[in-house]
Amino acid sequence: MCWAQRDLKYIWHPCSQMKDYEELPPIVIERGEGLYVYDTDGKCYADVVSSWWCNLLGHCNPRINEAVKKQIDELEHVIFANFSHKKAIELCEKLVKVLPDGLCKFFFTDNGSAAVEAAMKMSFQYHQQTGNPQKKRFMALADAYHGETLGALSVGGVDLYSEIYKPILLDVIRIENLDSIEEVFKQHGAHTCALIVEPILQAAAGMKIYDAKYLKQMRELCDEYNVHLIADEIATGFGRTGKMFACEHAGISPDIMCLSKGLTGGYMPMAIAVATQKIYDAFYADYNEGKAFLHSHTYSGNPLACAAAVEVLKIFEDEPVLQTAQENAVYFSEMIREKFGKVRSIGLINAIDLKPLLPRTGWQVYKKALENGLLLRPLGDTIYFNPPLTITRAQMDEVTDIALNVLNTLFF
Repeated sequence: MCWAQRDLKYIWHPCSQMKDYEELPPIVIERGEGLYVYDTDGKCYADVVSSWWCNLLGHCNPRINEAVKKQIDELEHVIFANFSHKKAIELCEKLVKVLPDGLCKFFFTDNGSAAVEAAMKMSFQYHQQTGNPQKKRFMALADAYHGETLGALSVGGVDLYSEIYKPILLDVIRIENLDSIEEVFKQHGAHTCALIVEPILQAAAGMKIYDAKYLKQMRELCDEYNVHLIADEIATGFGRTGKMFACEHAGISPDIMCLSKGLTGGYMPMAIAVATQKIYDAFYADYNEGKAFLHSHTYSGNPLACAAAVEVLKIFEDEPVLQTAQENAVYFSEMIREKFGKVRSIGLINAIDLKPLLPRTGWQVYKKALENGLLLRPLGDTIYFNPPLTITRAQMDEVTDIALNVLNTLFF
C-alpha cells in the first residue's frame, strides 16, 4: 500500500471534501527547503501560499532548525501555570519592542482560533468586572475570517465556513459596509464589548484590501464608545503586508492583538493574545474577588515553539528581511500585473480574481498547477501568491511563468 493509500485509510484532512481525494489523492511530502517542498516520489512544488500563510522564512530554515534542535535537548515542555522558562520570557522581551505601542501583556495559546477566543473572553470579562455589564456583544466586519472554533466562527463572516453552524453561534453585530461604521457604533456601541478586525487585509475572503482610513476610524470610534479594538494579525503579522504588523499602515494600536502563523516561522503551533496594561489590570486582584482570567491551554508557552519564535525575531534583527521583501514586493506586483492584468496587492501578497469559466474554476487551476510543480491553492475563484518573505526575484519569475502557463492551458 502506497503512502497516499495509507493516508486515506486514516486521515480526515482539513477544509476538504474528502470525495475529491478519489480524483486527487494526498501528496505526501518528505522534505522541504526554502520555497520548495518535495514529495515521496521526488517531485518538487514551489510553495507560494506559504503552507497556509505560516511559512515565513522558507522551509527548513537553517537558523530556526538549529534553534529548535538546541531547545529540544534542554526543555521540551513544562506547565505554564506558576512555571515559566527562559525562551518564553525572551520572546516577550523581543516582541514588545516591535509591537504597536501599549501592547505589553502576553497570553499564550496554541493556535490562532484559540487566541481569538481568549481575546474575546478577555474583553467580555473586562467589561463585566469594570462596571459595564451591558456590554455583551461583539462587532465584526462582513467577509471576516477569524478561525473555526465557535466563538471565532461567530465573528467570522464567510458563509462557506459558518452557514451551517449559525443556529449555535453568537449573535454578532455585522458591519456590512465600511462607510456605515459610524452609524453602526451609534446604534450598538453602548452594548458592544469589542470590535474584532483583520487589519487592512481580509485574507480568507479572497485577499480583500481596505483603506487604512477605515481602520483609523474604527480606532477612534472604539475609544469614543469604550469598545475594545481586537486586531487579528494572525495572517497579516510579521511582514506579510509590507509592515511588521498591518496596524502600522494606519498608525494605530489595538487593545488586544492576536498573533500566530508567522510567529514561529510556521514551525510550531503557537499563538498569543497580547493585551494592554489597562486590560491586564482589570483582572489583577485578590483571588477571592473572582477576577482572574481562568482560561488555559495545555501547550501554552511551549518551549520549542518559543525557541522558534525567538529565532524568527533574531533573523529580523540580524538580516534585512523586511526591507528586502518590501523592495521585492514592488517587482513582484509589477510582474504579476504585466502577466495577469488586474491584481490586488499588498506587501508580497497578490490576488487575481478569475472568471468562472469552468465548473469549480479555482479547483481546476489548483490541480493543473500541481501538475506543473506549483502549490497555488485558490480561495474560491481567486488565485493568490503569498510566498515566504525570502522568495527571490528569480523564483518570482519562475512561479508566475508557471501560473500563466496554467491559465493559458486551461482557458485559451
